[in-house]
Amino acid sequence: MEQAKQTVILGLGNELLADEGVGVHASRRLQEEPLPPDVAVLEVGTAILNMMSELEDARRIIVIDAMKAGEAPGTIYKIDLAECSGARQIASLHGFDIFRVLALAGRSDIPPVTVFGVEPERIDWAMTLSPIVSKSVPALLEAVREELGRTSFSSN
Repeated sequence: MEQAKQTVILGLGNELLADEGVGVHASRRLQEEPLPPDVAVLEVGTAILNMMSELEDARRIIVIDAMKAGEAPGTIYKIDLAECSGARQIASLHGFDIFRVLALAGRSDIPPVTVFGVEPERIDWAMTLSPIVSKSVPALLEAVREELGRTSFSSN
């Protein structure tokens, strides 16, 4: 049986809707990189409930998704999931409440969850990112790598 991963990275989004799929595109790029063995990168899309088993023992979760917060397209945000609860700036966590998903996965404790969001330029039928959001992906990946470099799993 494979050992549970310390950190689980979830690439969320609908790749059929242009910039809405930025989390999926970013997770694919991360999967191509050498990462620590205790890190799992999951291309979730909109199927978060399918990932419950991977979340059962995670000590830290990183979410990558599109996020409308009113800044310029391509802007990268980093916030705690706790700040997202009920917040108007979250455009699409795809109808999921990660707290409920973790409860369904049998978690009584909530690990630290960091959300990396990218302000979309366009959300319409297209399987490619807009040029400005595409240009922000390297900086997004660097921010995620920096987060992975953190050694603390405390929620402080």
